[in-house]
Amino acid sequence: MSGGDDPRDGNLATPHWALDESAATGRRGLLRGLPAATWPVLRLIRRAAPGSAVAVAAMQVVSGLAAAFGLFATTGVLTGLLSAGPTAERVVTALPQLLLVGAAFGLRGAMDVGVTLARARITPAVRRLAEERLYRASLAADLAAFDDARFHDRLHRARDRGLFYLERATDNLVELIGAVLGLVAATGSLAVLHPVLVPVLLLAVVPDGWAVQRAARLAYASAGRTVVLDRRVQMVADLATEREPAAEIRAYQAEPFVLEEYRVAADPLRDEDVRLATAQARVRGLGRALAGLGLAVTYVALGLLVRYGWVPLAVAGTAVIAVRVATGALNRLVLAANQLVEQGMYVADYQEFLTDAERSRTGGADVVVDPSRVVLDRVSFRYPGTARWAVRDVSLSIAPGETVALVGENGSGKTTLAKLVAGLYAPTSGHVRWSGRDIAEVDRARVADRVVMVLQDPVRWPHTAHVNVRLGRHDRPDADRAVPAAAARSGADEVVERLPEGWRTLLSKQFRGGVELSGGQWQRLAVARGLYRDAPLLIWDEPTAPLDAKAEFAVYESLRGLAEDRTVVLITHRLASVRHADRILLLHEGRLVEQGTHAELLALGGRYADLYALQSRLHADA
Repeated sequence: MSGGDDPRDGNLATPHWALDESAATGRRGLLRGLPAATWPVLRLIRRAAPGSAVAVAAMQVVSGLAAAFGLFATTGVLTGLLSAGPTAERVVTALPQLLLVGAAFGLRGAMDVGVTLARARITPAVRRLAEERLYRASLAADLAAFDDARFHDRLHRARDRGLFYLERATDNLVELIGAVLGLVAATGSLAVLHPVLVPVLLLAVVPDGWAVQRAARLAYASAGRTVVLDRRVQMVADLATEREPAAEIRAYQAEPFVLEEYRVAADPLRDEDVRLATAQARVRGLGRALAGLGLAVTYVALGLLVRYGWVPLAVAGTAVIAVRVATGALNRLVLAANQLVEQGMYVADYQEFLTDAERSRTGGADVVVDPSRVVLDRVSFRYPGTARWAVRDVSLSIAPGETVALVGENGSGKTTLAKLVAGLYAPTSGHVRWSGRDIAEVDRARVADRVVMVLQDPVRWPHTAHVNVRLGRHDRPDADRAVPAAAARSGADEVVERLPEGWRTLLSKQFRGGVELSGGQWQRLAVARGLYRDAPLLIWDEPTAPLDAKAEFAVYESLRGLAEDRTVVLITHRLASVRHADRILLLHEGRLVEQGTHAELLALGGRYADLYALQSRLHADA
């Protein structure tokens, strides 16, 4: 297909979404990687479900002992039956031993059921604990981390792969322990009956073990090659099935484009799945053929041992049973071990993220700080992984009770500077001080407690209208009185009055009975949330951009009332809204280039005057 006929943007096709051949290498060996994969899972199991873990361990041991006892008892039964032929009298005589064999294997079956029941408690408990640890680490990370691509890589590997494989690693660890004990029981029984039977056993079980391990290696290599394509298919699936993009896709008639994007990623995935299944079928076929040959050699060896009197016939019969038990146990062991090693790599990503998040968590003095006077001393900041300065060498002082407006073109650094003032970002260089105290030395929670920040694009909490406001300070005790008061001051009460269940209305169409609000209605609730928070430092980042004129007027009236005894930082593109600010700061390419009152900056005839003249002309034309 030529470039002009291709409906897809070439930059969205290969090589970005191709199979990643480089990811298929570097796998650790089974024996070397198994301990590293096991210990983190064991620690989580011990924390999440200690009682069930002890129960599983005890039942696994009892199951192994029952299997070993059953094999020994089988030898006794066969000896009694085969010593002079299985006559009726000898069958009756062997009946107690037959009952012992039945009881031993019945006990083993009961223990296996008990292990399954206990494991049903362990796996959900481990996932629950692991999820909470991940979310706690993510919530505790500095805001700047979310601007770092490497942080996102680690976070999503830990969340999307680490949690998923941690749950399966838990199941595989339980399976591995049971398989080891089963194999030990079979091998130990044969070693006690006759040492020469152990190498005979290996002839039957090693080929199956090799085939299982080789098939697992192929699956791991394939997973490494397809991880990018898997993510791409999931992204396209979200586009095709989620509510948010549905309107725009239909408005732009982009349905064929979405389907083509699916094919671009899904076709190579299909081909890779076929290649993997074919390769695994060959390996398993070869393994079964070798296992069959090994089993034939085993039976020939047993026959020769019996023929020349090295082992009694009854012991050989028990060996046949032990071979079957050991083969099944070894297959389970190798499969569980391989999967555990593979999954352990993703669990290691999870552990690494938690460790890095804990290491990056900065402490600070647990003291109350006063943000009434804010001083920035040669503050510069750039986002992780970028060379461009978002804020460059800014020094300023904001007096108690002063309202300061930050203005400038898009990308001039206004919002970044406001977040530095609020302590959400730590300066790359320089200092931010509140009433003489460097807030980098203060506990982050203490700093955040003193700030209200209303953003242009606030979080739309999928909860009730009441909770959407109360989240401004969720632990405030007077919510029933203060929430309606904040809503009245922001105009959000008019939004709530129109909701079918008032304050109890669920604001999400993704759940039954929920409703959706317009952008302006959401913004009113966000302003009410900020008013409800009630802190001494107010930062308003384009709080009225989606509002109509009436709602905007109500918000600015509330803002003027709040500003009487608070320090206010206002960010806006509407220069007519900042005429009454005590001081206006104009930023350009991260630098503070002009400051003064509205009248002073107009008289200066600089950038602010040019921007104000452009906006005035635009509104006059409108």
